[in-house]
Amino acid sequence: MSKVFTITEGLENLGAMSTGGQGSVYKGRRMGPVLTAIKLLPTPIHTESEDDKNFRNFRNEVTKLQKVNEQPNPNVVKILSSGITDSGSFPYIEMEYIEGPDLCELLKPPHEKIFMLTEVIRVADQLASALAHCHKVGVKHGDVKSNNVKYNIHTGNYVLLDFGLAIMSEEQRRTSIRHAGAIEFMAPEQHEGKMLLETDIYSYGIILYELLTGEVPFPLHGGGDAGRNAVMLAHIESRVPDLLNARRNSLPDTWDQEKKGREMQLPQWLLKLVEKCLEKDPAKRFSNGTQLHDAIVTGSLSGSDSFDIAGGLSNAALRSENERLHNQLLQYQQSGAPIVKQHVAAEPVEDGARISLSKPYYYTVMVLLVLFMGFSVYATFLKKEGNPNPVKQDSLRTKADTSTGVPDYGSRFPADNAKEDSIPLKQDTVVKKPVVIPQKPAPDTTKTEPDTTGNQQ
Repeated sequence: MSKVFTITEGLENLGAMSTGGQGSVYKGRRMGPVLTAIKLLPTPIHTESEDDKNFRNFRNEVTKLQKVNEQPNPNVVKILSSGITDSGSFPYIEMEYIEGPDLCELLKPPHEKIFMLTEVIRVADQLASALAHCHKVGVKHGDVKSNNVKYNIHTGNYVLLDFGLAIMSEEQRRTSIRHAGAIEFMAPEQHEGKMLLETDIYSYGIILYELLTGEVPFPLHGGGDAGRNAVMLAHIESRVPDLLNARRNSLPDTWDQEKKGREMQLPQWLLKLVEKCLEKDPAKRFSNGTQLHDAIVTGSLSGSDSFDIAGGLSNAALRSENERLHNQLLQYQQSGAPIVKQHVAAEPVEDGARISLSKPYYYTVMVLLVLFMGFSVYATFLKKEGNPNPVKQDSLRTKADTSTGVPDYGSRFPADNAKEDSIPLKQDTVVKKPVVIPQKPAPDTTKTEPDTTGNQQ
């Protein structure tokens, strides 16, 4: 295969992979079987000196771009090298070669037109992680779109590629954008040549919208200037079409009704996140990739539609909960019932659920219980003290065996009296000494007293 031109010594050109307004991407091979991807920028650099403005801008941006790989991220392509081509003096950056389909290719046959919800959240998390990683070191990608995100078939990760616009000057960006083929992903301010951290957030929102509905909110019809201008104006002025309706109309016919119903249950936090990303005003979007990624993690863990992506429960949800608790308190006060501490829910209380009583009510019950127990003990003891009748031998009393000191239960269980000696006492049996109640001696009727008359009584 003939080479189009030489890139640089030791870096073989294996032919063009794609061409766009920001330059062309070639497949390369460096010193053996290692494959790489080379991004060529369209503006040539004639002299590698400080006098050349293009070279100065390129060098400054490449220095900033190298910070991206100081700490590797599995969702960001590795930048291997950069320089000026031997032929044509074009600036280039060399990146690792990611084997796998682009994100936009996964939306075309034989694949389904839309992504399933679980996979959309997975892409959202990994792509937000990539933007957070770049924004932390001050690198703005500037060209976030579905064909700049690849699925790595070896690792299973989605990887952000092509930092072409990140190393171009503002003037080069304006010229490049007029000829770019991805105007559907560009933020309103980008049409003026501006590139902010919030610009990447807007393009990120377009990708999520495309994965959920199968189409970008403002598609390009035709390749002429009229069609491009219409898309540009729509980004600036038009309202984003309703996401839920667009997804409902794009559900594949091969899905059964149960799957369709399940895939339409989009969490509220995800809908609000996409809406916030696609704000026309950059100040109303997430300020950077870190804030965006935090919102995804917090929203996916909350599992609540009342969660606000700005961080925490929404003000409306808090007001509603406060009003509900206030009305409940008024009802308790008007009824005069004791206030019971409990977790109020819209579900019936299960059997065995614990009921927590208020402290005053709890203390009252305990005092009454103690008084009742004390009165019962006192009444029992008083009954024993005031009983003048002697206890019969066949009653349930316990008498002591003077020879062993063990209580005699023979009168209590007469049938087992013969077996008493063979039954051992349990180790944990508490042997109580019998209470001996003093009895007044009965008058002796047999004693005689002297009779003064001489007769016995």
